[in-house]
Amino acid sequence: MALDRILLSRFRNHRETLVEGSRRFNLLVGENGAGKTNVLEAISLLAPGRGLRRAALADLPAHDGDGGFAVNAALSTPDGEPVRIGTGVSSDRPGRRLVQVNGAEAPAVRLSEWLSVGWLTPAMDRLFVDSAGGRRRFLDRLVLALVPGHAGAAARLEGALRERNRLLSLDARPDPAWLDAIETQVAEAGAEVAGARGAMLARLGAALERQPDAPFARPRLAYRPGGPVLADELAAALRENRPRDLAAGRTLTGPHRDEIEVTMEGKNQPAAECSTGEQKAMLIAIVLAHSGMLERAGDVAGQSRPRVLLLDEVAAHLDPVRREALFDRLRDGRGQIWLTGTEPAPFEAILGEAAVWQVREGTLTRME
Repeated sequence: MALDRILLSRFRNHRETLVEGSRRFNLLVGENGAGKTNVLEAISLLAPGRGLRRAALADLPAHDGDGGFAVNAALSTPDGEPVRIGTGVSSDRPGRRLVQVNGAEAPAVRLSEWLSVGWLTPAMDRLFVDSAGGRRRFLDRLVLALVPGHAGAAARLEGALRERNRLLSLDARPDPAWLDAIETQVAEAGAEVAGARGAMLARLGAALERQPDAPFARPRLAYRPGGPVLADELAAALRENRPRDLAAGRTLTGPHRDEIEVTMEGKNQPAAECSTGEQKAMLIAIVLAHSGMLERAGDVAGQSRPRVLLLDEVAAHLDPVRREALFDRLRDGRGQIWLTGTEPAPFEAILGEAAVWQVREGTLTRME
């Protein structure tokens, strides 16, 4: 068990919701719009980033509140010492996200040192056909679950790219010395990000090879860097491409242009051209392989951060064979699982071991 006593205050349609008595499997049942996904979103904010909906801070507080919100939880750690973590926004500073660990303010990136959070939502079903940016964000979340420092490297890369693009767009003849300094930052952070992404895809590919072919389709993953992956080479490429980037008003080389290619083995078909059912099966296979990889990494290191996996409406569109296989594989792991559904029936196989809540209009009632 990882999280318990999760308190949502003025968060979306939850005025004051306490979720306690959690287990390894936790199921939220209710009609569409009742607030099930809002609970998962709140939990996802206990990790760095913008959560599973990537919502702006201004969209998270309850509409009839004061503009602030809070999400707090008790975290069970491997050494048995409980930790209290929380995040939110104060009504007097609505644009600034606050994070606390045991009552002390901390940067958001510190959350990844305490807890690993992953998720699978219906919106991600289009991962293989939507933008490359969505696939990069997905990969970065997988990396972050294993390498907490990845959040800092990604933030440094984003900041340095933003500054370089600002210089390129505002000044027809930017100071070369200033560009040199900024490009060094882009190259150093970019090499760290690219290296972590490439290593993750290699390890994930090996983990997928260990999974059975059925009932989930096995994907084959390939990393296509958006530029050189070594810092010196990336810095040289940025310097060489200044005239082109200046004409475009933005940086056209670097990890922000990376692509992750996914192919369905067996059919040797790009994932974007597969059926929606096959795409869903491949996405689940990636999530399950990643979860198993995290457990093996924790066992080798002799330590492991608590892990939480959020599965929003994951069972609704799976046939009985794949549902049963999904629950079996989740049962074999050690992470805490949170699921949502409109009715309990698809989850019959785990109801005896799950904590179940009925969700109605932003309130939760424990079901026995």
